[in-house]
Amino acid sequence: MKVSVVAILETAFSREPALAKIMDNRLLRAAKELQDYHLIGLLSKRSNLHSLTIQLSYNQKYKIRYQIMSDVPPDVDMLVKERCGRLGYILYKSIATEQEKALW
Repeated sequence: MKVSVVAILETAFSREPALAKIMDNRLLRAAKELQDYHLIGLLSKRSNLHSLTIQLSYNQKYKIRYQIMSDVPPDVDMLVKERCGRLGYILYKSIATEQEKALW
């Protein structure tokens, strides 16, 4: 399985370029660590049908949030949620996930 973690650098620190650089570096480091260390076990899965893409970004309170962008099996989805939860990352809540919860 191919694992890709993408950092979305959308920091709005136009008045503080030094702070923007620190926050962007933190997000890039978090993406690299998630891909290279925390999800390394998924690389050994022999599934050419699935690839995992995760986006990392900041919320308004500068907490790291994540979103699984690709369709993956439920066991992979749960593993990613468990690992990201342990790291203190917040699941990105989009309108689609809010509507899915309403259906349940």
